Amino acid sequence: MDATVLAGEESERLLARVQELQERLESAGESVSRDLAQELVSGVVEMYGAGLERILASLLAGGTDGERLAAELAEDPLVATLLLIHDLHPVPLEDRVRSALESVRPYMESHGGDVELLSLQDGVARISLRGSCSDCSASSVTLELAIKQALEEIAPDLDALEVEGVAPQISGLALPMADAGQPPQLGLSVVMSPPPQPPAWFEVQAAMSLRDGSMVTATIAGSDLLIANVAGTLLAYRDTCAACGGTLHDGELLEGALACPHCGRSFFLPRAGRSMDQERIQLDPVPLLRELGSVKVALAP
Repeated sequence: MDATVLAGEESERLLARVQELQERLESAGESVSRDLAQELVSGVVEMYGAGLERILASLLAGGTDGERLAAELAEDPLVATLLLIHDLHPVPLEDRVRSALESVRPYMESHGGDVELLSLQDGVARISLRGSCSDCSASSVTLELAIKQALEEIAPDLDALEVEGVAPQISGLALPMADAGQPPQLGLSVVMSPPPQPPAWFEVQAAMSLRDGSMVTATIAGSDLLIANVAGTLLAYRDTCAACGGTLHDGELLEGALACPHCGRSFFLPRAGRSMDQERIQLDPVPLLRELGSVKVALAP
C-alpha cells in the first residue's frame, strides 16, 4: 500500500480517537475519571507527534536547505523540547553533546585545561578533563556548572555523565587517590564540612556586544566583575588585583595581558589570570557561558 495512503489512514485513526475521547469527556460531566483525562492527553500528544514527524520528514527530504531549516528550528528551546518528547530531534545526540562541550571549552582553556568526549554509549557520555582543570579547585565548578548546564540545555535526553580526571575535594583540599575500593590515606584529620550551595547563573547584558580586545565591568549579585574579550573568547574575573587588591577595570589589556593600573602587575587572562612573573599568583576567575545569544556568569548565592 502507498505510504501516502497509510499516512492518511493513520491521521484519520488519530483524529477519530481524539474526537471520541473529547465526546466521552463532555458527556461525563463532573464525574471525569483520571484515566479518561490521561487517555485524552495521550491521544492529543500522539497526534501532535505524528504531525511533527511529517513536518520534519518533509524538511529533511528538501535537501541541504531543508536540513538547515530543521536544524535551525531545533535550536529553539521550545521546539527542541517538543522534538525530544517524540524522539524526533534532527541533530544526533553525539553531535549535540560535542556542541555542548565545545561551548564550555573556552572556560576550560582559561584554566589551562580541556575537555574531551571519550565515548557515548546507551545514553551515557564519558568525558575526560585534562590539564590543570583536572586537579584544581575550579574543576568542580567547571563540572557542576558549565558542563552540566550546557548538556542539560543542548542534550537533555542524555541519560548519564561519567567524568575522568577529577580529584576528590574536601573542604577545598584535593585528596590523594587511593587504590580501587580503598579510602584515601591522609596524614591529617579532615573535618567534613557541609557542601556549599551551588552557584546560580546570571545574565550579563553588557558583555553581549563586547568587541575583541575590550573590557567591561558589571556588578552582579553584589560582586564587581571584569569581563574581557580576548581573541573572540569572553573571560570573566573578579575586578580585584591579586597583588595589591586594587581594581583592574582601568588597566591596559594588550594581547590577553592585563596590567593593574595601581601596581603594574600583569596577568595573562587566557591562562586563568596567572601573573606574568615568578610569584605564581592569579586573578579570581568566574565561570562564564555563552549560549543562545546570551552571556551568563555563575556566582555563589
